Amino acid sequence: MSGPDVHEAVSGRRRRPARERLLEAAARRFYADGVTATGIDTITAEAGVAKMSLYNNFSSKADLVRAYLDARHEEWLGLYRTRLERAEGPRAGVLAVFDAYADHAAFAYEHGFRGCGLLNAAAELPVGDEGRVVVRAHKEEVERLIAGHVEELVSGRPDEAGALAEHLSFLLEGAMARAGLEGDGARVRHARAMAAALLDRL
Repeated sequence: MSGPDVHEAVSGRRRRPARERLLEAAARRFYADGVTATGIDTITAEAGVAKMSLYNNFSSKADLVRAYLDARHEEWLGLYRTRLERAEGPRAGVLAVFDAYADHAAFAYEHGFRGCGLLNAAAELPVGDEGRVVVRAHKEEVERLIAGHVEELVSGRPDEAGALAEHLSFLLEGAMARAGLEGDGARVRHARAMAAALLDRL
């Protein structure tokens, strides 16, 4: 990239709102290094803003963490909705949930895949922290989405649908935990195949 191109890229970066740049920097650092290990100075330096800009947009680091968790949830929902648009029927709807997690795992992370960013953050937060409430709400919503599709598959059998949805959500969470430890999404893809085989037996 030469003279004018460099200037245009830098100017474009500076024109972006500080809040957006701070959230992107926080997302990269929180996922790569952890919430506790990432200081405000690191985030503001990476975002290219003054420390005062952070406090003009977020009341505290805890507020920034919650915004990161909310953004991560919305990011996953976007992946799920994209997958769901191509899904045909409730069986494919269940698998769209697994595919959305696999899509997240396939992102080009700076230091490789480290598992579910929401759960990683929750593990660092104290009991009662609002951030943990955000993560719990995300996981409950994922299970509700699975349950909604399963209920269509086993219409009129709510107890069976609930048990199967819980089973599938545990399968997904276990796969994400192992995938994070192993550094790639192979376990998530395997879990999807297991879920598909389970659904085929209904």
